[in-house]
Amino acid sequence: MYRKVVFYKDYCLNFIDEQSEKVRLKFFWTIRLIERIERVPEIYLKHIEETEGLYEMRVHVGNDAIRIFCFFDKGRLVIVINGFKKSRKKHRQKRLN
Repeated sequence: MYRKVVFYKDYCLNFIDEQSEKVRLKFFWTIRLIERIERVPEIYLKHIEETEGLYEMRVHVGNDAIRIFCFFDKGRLVIVINGFKKSRKKHRQKRLN
């Protein structure tokens, strides 16, 4: 295991509990991926530009795009903070304009 994922309080877990079963399964699959591979592809874990050390875990299932905020502590521990559901419809409209 390359890193350990822990949750800050219950904010993120409560948010994930409100999502569909497919999203929950993909979320926990993504957590295992982050823990087990050395170089996590940006499609799953991306540094948020213009921040110091803030990352977003990215979970896509169908039209659902979930973003979970997290950061590293001592390089090997990922602290998961909270998340939100991104509106993909808005994103597509911005690209078209």
